[in-house]
Amino acid sequence: MSHDDRGGDDEAFHPLGPEAEENYRELLEDGDYDADLGMEMAKDAMRVTKGELSDEEFYDRYHEEVLEEFGEDDRPMAEEIEAAREGGRLGEALSKFGADQETRRETMKKMGAGAGFLGLGALTAADDGNPDPSAAVQDHGEEEDDDGTQWGMTLDLEVCDGCLSCVVACNAEHNWNLGANWMYIIAYEDGIVESPDPEEDPGTRDFNYLIRPCQHCTDAPCEKVCPTTARHTREKDGLVLTDYDVCIGCRYCQVACPYGVNYFSWDEPEVDVEEELGDEMMYDERDRWVSGTGPQGVMEKCVFDPARQDGNMGEEMVGTTACEDACPPGAIQFGDMNDPESDPQSYLENVTLARAREDDPDDEDLQEAMAIVAGEQDPAGEDEDGLTEEDAERLLEGEYGDNSSQFRLLEEFNTNPNVMYIGNEPGPNAEQVEGPVAYDEVGMVDNRKNVLDESTVDGGLY
Repeated sequence: MSHDDRGGDDEAFHPLGPEAEENYRELLEDGDYDADLGMEMAKDAMRVTKGELSDEEFYDRYHEEVLEEFGEDDRPMAEEIEAAREGGRLGEALSKFGADQETRRETMKKMGAGAGFLGLGALTAADDGNPDPSAAVQDHGEEEDDDGTQWGMTLDLEVCDGCLSCVVACNAEHNWNLGANWMYIIAYEDGIVESPDPEEDPGTRDFNYLIRPCQHCTDAPCEKVCPTTARHTREKDGLVLTDYDVCIGCRYCQVACPYGVNYFSWDEPEVDVEEELGDEMMYDERDRWVSGTGPQGVMEKCVFDPARQDGNMGEEMVGTTACEDACPPGAIQFGDMNDPESDPQSYLENVTLARAREDDPDDEDLQEAMAIVAGEQDPAGEDEDGLTEEDAERLLEGEYGDNSSQFRLLEEFNTNPNVMYIGNEPGPNAEQVEGPVAYDEVGMVDNRKNVLDESTVDGGLY
């Protein structure tokens, strides 16, 4: 199917708007691969997560073109869809020879656990007797998602003070190229909430912030468009990673990400990565190079520190990230989103109490209120001295706010991001403003383009 046959429209599909789309198109046109194909696949990958297009339809729509452009089609749905179809064809063939249901099941098991399960699912899911690979894939994914670890974050925007410590710490641990911010703090105003003028020396918490790491989506559009399996979701803990040894730098994932958190590595790393980081910081437990800044010509982004999660830095570092460790006010809470007792889930359970604990006030009344709300101290009765439970809750909420505002970014895209936000959600007219701490004050850059525009390769601009 040609690009024209898809009948696209002129309306921007990317949530970052038409200007971002134009920039993405120019980025693809500067690369070695089909820009039109990348834009169309990105658009349809977002339609898949929204439920407007099935995985099978998406796979079939681009299969021939992906093969022609890349010589392979290793998108994540490819293996399961083809296995489901193969299982369906095998089942039909066995039925023609009179094999009963048990024999068919045992024969398909010999093909491998994945093919057997998917083939059987395909045979039984469709009412019209035809295999339905997309249903089989969906069922398989839901079964896998029920158990295991899912690393994620809770980010408290009302606690963030814009100090940029998290950005500096992330760069120190991973050595990404200047301006390719794996962690990014944006001060903003949107016409409803305003930020002050930094020249008036306001308090750091007078600003409105958005903390922007990769969202490590459970259903990541960036993964759906990758033809090589470079961009993939790690099965054991849900981390969305890039294998630098497999990435070909087509940049399709950058366009397909609704959140704008992917960076193309235009040049070689500014440090000797192997010497600076060492193998234990670069390679995860599967021996795939997924961490630290990548070599020239690959895509990179926030990785939630696989070296820590795999125990390469010691068991005590599992369940932590560099950005979380560096955050003075405790705005970043990292942990297993499937564990109700993890740091992020405990924080969400009672935001007011969690903020108080992070603040650790000296005030005796606040300390008493914290103990009562936490169930560590009995409240006073109505005729007794001290705080009642209602008094304690009211005192903490007056000092630290409540649980009222919790959201995920771009929920309408159904990517199921594993980052939960607390505080003001930026409105549709949000614009970045100068924050209380400038990036250059901490040796960072807040726009990769500023670096690229000042650099040359063979006498020309990047």
